Amino acid sequence: MSARTRPFPTDFLFGAATAAYQIEGAAHEDGRTDSIWDAFARVPGAVINADNGDVACDHYHRYGDDVALMKRMGLQTYRFSTSWSRVRPDGGALNPKGVDFYKRLTDELLDAGIMPWLTLYHWDLPQALQEKGGWTNRDTADLFTEYALDMHEALGDRVQAWTTLNEPWCSSFLSYTAGIHAPGHESVREGVLAAHHLLLAHGQAVRELRARDSGLQLGITLNLTVADPVDPTDPADLDAARRIDGQFNRWFLDPIFRAAYPADIVEDIRAVDAEAIAAFEQAVHPGDLEAIATPLDALGVNYYHGEFVGGSAPAVPVTGGDAPTDRPASSPFPSHDRIHWHDRGLPRTTMHWEVQPEGLTRLLVRVQEDYTGAKQVPLYVTENGAAYDDVAVVEDGEVRVHDADRAEFVRVHLGAILDAQDAGVDVRGYFYWSLLDNFEWAWGYEKRFGIVHVDYDTQQRSVKDSGREYSRIIAERALDVPPAG
Repeated sequence: MSARTRPFPTDFLFGAATAAYQIEGAAHEDGRTDSIWDAFARVPGAVINADNGDVACDHYHRYGDDVALMKRMGLQTYRFSTSWSRVRPDGGALNPKGVDFYKRLTDELLDAGIMPWLTLYHWDLPQALQEKGGWTNRDTADLFTEYALDMHEALGDRVQAWTTLNEPWCSSFLSYTAGIHAPGHESVREGVLAAHHLLLAHGQAVRELRARDSGLQLGITLNLTVADPVDPTDPADLDAARRIDGQFNRWFLDPIFRAAYPADIVEDIRAVDAEAIAAFEQAVHPGDLEAIATPLDALGVNYYHGEFVGGSAPAVPVTGGDAPTDRPASSPFPSHDRIHWHDRGLPRTTMHWEVQPEGLTRLLVRVQEDYTGAKQVPLYVTENGAAYDDVAVVEDGEVRVHDADRAEFVRVHLGAILDAQDAGVDVRGYFYWSLLDNFEWAWGYEKRFGIVHVDYDTQQRSVKDSGREYSRIIAERALDVPPAG
């Protein structure tokens, strides 16, 4: 019996994503100065093996070959970020050499028939601005807006899809409260202030870009999750799931789509740190929430796994996540007392994240029902991927990586998107994270997410089996469905 197929809509976009600091290298060439990640990587113990992004994948010099590789793989769109530290070093005057790199990259993509999808901020705040308070300083939001307008001046005639921020949860709570990401602070107060100023920067940039060019597609990318209680009849488990959902999802979705922060979570955090919430409430100025809720043209959803939580600890602790396991850190959730992660027996990646594709379906349905549907904002899965212990082998003179787990990860999550579309969700694209193996933040080069293998000694690129499978799916614009039985 032959397999049947599930087709994708004719206008569905297939792409891959990267971020500037993770692949570009050239950390101090052509006028670029330190970002917070350059500084953080020099802190002993902050990044595993003391790795840094000084060279990374050397994309700054190899972008032409990388774009040619994307074309051979059949990618229709490429989501990349511009480096604030390259474009406006130290947050100051425009750097023509930095801007020119992104002009060349964009032209290369367009010449290859690949749609450029630009993200303005993927965590590389200029270190000089961090020394003035970083995202805890309201002025940073205004400077971000100026930077966004600079990039539009340079690329607005060639780039239609613009994302303001990537994963503000990470660049606020994971960075300023947990200390896991740059700048490595551990403060509830700083986390909530950073979250608000990031969202304010987003709203202001969308408002100003739309005023300048009504033809742009403007959006933001949020990392979102599904938070499930261990026992849906246990009040303590339900409360743990509510607080994870509130601090991970609703803290960002509510102001963007409802012009309000979730009142229950404000009170939860107040119970933990009343001074932090007092500072946060003072930081929310009249008009801020209206700016944050400026209408969007797209919402990017980054999904890797769900959360299975309860009010009491499991017999066997669940470990793993965004920080190397040998580095202690605070919780990114200000209200984290009596929240415990449990194992539900699903397969896990080498990040120890559960492989939970049905969670993506439920997430997309929930986001449309509760937020985007009424405003007719389409969804895009802007990141989804998995790290595995890849082994590169040479076969007939060619480097091959037989990563069957990752190929299956791609298939089942694309299937989850088709399930969401069948349920009526307006989801229009998928970007695998990541195109290339790269600098994986606090994990350095220990974790490989790419569908293209990178030999960091030689910078040789080799398409993995997962990349070949993704290319096949793109070419056929359909998923194979194995026969029953």
